[in-house]
Amino acid sequence: MRIFTAAVLCAALTPVPALACASCGCTFTSDWLSQGLMTQPGQAITFRYDYVPQSRLQSGTDPIDPTTIALPPEREIERRTDNHYLTIAYDRQFASDWGLNIALPILWRPHRTIAEDTVSETRSNGKGIGDMRLVLRWQGLSRPGSVTGLQAGLTLPTGPFHRQFSNGPGAGELVDRGLQPGTGTVQALVGAYHYRRLGSEVALIAQGQVHFALTSREEYRPGTFGEASLSLQWLGLGKGRVIPELQINTRITARDSGAASDRENSGGEQVYLAPGMTAKLTPTLAVFANVQVPLYQRVNGYQLVPRLIGSTGLQVRF
Repeated sequence: MRIFTAAVLCAALTPVPALACASCGCTFTSDWLSQGLMTQPGQAITFRYDYVPQSRLQSGTDPIDPTTIALPPEREIERRTDNHYLTIAYDRQFASDWGLNIALPILWRPHRTIAEDTVSETRSNGKGIGDMRLVLRWQGLSRPGSVTGLQAGLTLPTGPFHRQFSNGPGAGELVDRGLQPGTGTVQALVGAYHYRRLGSEVALIAQGQVHFALTSREEYRPGTFGEASLSLQWLGLGKGRVIPELQINTRITARDSGAASDRENSGGEQVYLAPGMTAKLTPTLAVFANVQVPLYQRVNGYQLVPRLIGSTGLQVRF
């Protein structure tokens, strides 16, 4: 369908697995929709890089100045977490209403914290693959002038979850489960999406998803979360080769559970404004970039939150 040509190039549609940020850190995800979502038979490979610098300590909606906290602290005080994600995704639309998306993240996560009853930083530098996500979609609800689909999938425990702190007072101890490359659990997702042209040069995309754990592992179960996105695209620039976009993203996350979780410092709600742009370099190659700016962030307990989030990548269709 020609009405969907712009949407399949949109950066907001990248299939990034939900970012496994710290249960005592962020509850952000850059998974809004599915880049490579196609209505005609074909395949695509997407490479995407996300940078999520968690640099501001917060409780509820209020920032906390860590310099005002006396050492040694009575509770853990996280200092900074830099999340780097490279996600490789394969998408296939079959000659029917069915499609498949497979995505695997590779991450690097330097982390600094001051543990309870210590006066110096404990550090980790986690690297490795994350949890793989498999998602099926069905677009049988589509009508002329719009595309409507349903999604269902699994996140598999392919990432390690026994990484240790490398130096400092806590060297050799296990990093918090929420900061591990993988969760060790199987999670499911269900969702729906809708694309519609609002005129000759404007398009609307909406999606909602719910993610929930099916299993627990070694006394840890990640919290259920729901997310939704609403996006407007302008299709009239450069004969459709350049597509600016403005997006609103929201996420609500329940607390983690289990004896190995940091339940008190997990979960919350976020709302982000995300301007971005996609450029179609050739009929089969597109590049994209976007920035997320927080409009509202509320966290449980003490957590690190990002001030800004950046994403970029490319997609090859064949």
